[in-house]
Amino acid sequence: MPKMKSHKAAQKRIGKTGSGKPIRVLSWRGHHLELKSSRRTRRYAGKAVIGPEHREQVRRLLPYL
Repeated sequence: MPKMKSHKAAQKRIGKTGSGKPIRVLSWRGHHLELKSSRRTRRYAGKAVIGPEHREQVRRLLPYL
């Protein structure tokens, strides 16, 4: 049986916590940050845990996560 391939785009965007929950970076944090207020950019800081409704999809995209 050959190895399954990980979805490379998902692999670059999704990580996991120490307890094994999938995490992602918040949106709107990419560029043009000088246009956005400090209050707004602070809100985008940090990571978000991916909810249980998407866990199956993440498991399919990243079987070795």
